[in-house]
Amino acid sequence: MKKYSEIKTGDVFFSTCSISEKELDSYLDFSRVKNSFLEARSKNSQKIVSGRAILSRMEGEFTRLSQIYGNHIVLTGMDGDPQWGNRNTRFPKSLHVNEVLKIQFTISAKKDIDDDYGSIAVDYEGTTLDGSTVVVSKRNMYRIKKILPT
Repeated sequence: MKKYSEIKTGDVFFSTCSISEKELDSYLDFSRVKNSFLEARSKNSQKIVSGRAILSRMEGEFTRLSQIYGNHIVLTGMDGDPQWGNRNTRFPKSLHVNEVLKIQFTISAKKDIDDDYGSIAVDYEGTTLDGSTVVVSKRNMYRIKKILPT
């Protein structure tokens, strides 16, 4: 685990994941998402994973990274990219259930909040195995404890 003091702007971490049909169904049941496009599409072909489900899994993968896990960290917001009019996320391509998502996490900003906490901004980028970009999400903001209790 990297401590807050060791995390640097520009640090890059990687992970891979996929979302099964059962996991997607559980997410949709929990979130109560009802989307006629996703429902109609899933009857005729392989199910498309909803964008929020992708982001949820990506955040979960970030918090499980060996470099991050163990820190006291919480998602506090999504500030977005000033070059995108402060919008946060784009989904240029669909992701289907069981399709592998390669994820790159980049620390795009770091600042002190007070003596106990700092803030890091993390950019997510997810691509398929063939290199097609599925999602780009900028400035996912996390509050992180500077020193952990021993």
